[in-house]
Amino acid sequence: MSYDALRHLADSWGLVFLAAIFVTCIGWTFRKGAAAHHDRAARMIFDEDVDNG
Repeated sequence: MSYDALRHLADSWGLVFLAAIFVTCIGWTFRKGAAAHHDRAARMIFDEDVDNG
């Protein structure tokens, strides 16, 4: 495979692959039922540490 062919493959399919990953991450963040997990993560730093009393 020549450099030009590899570059063309990376330019076209690489962009499609990265766009699919981006859309998946955005969809995963805003999926139904994720609000409870996000609220728990937001309050986690205020929970009392059990190890230190």
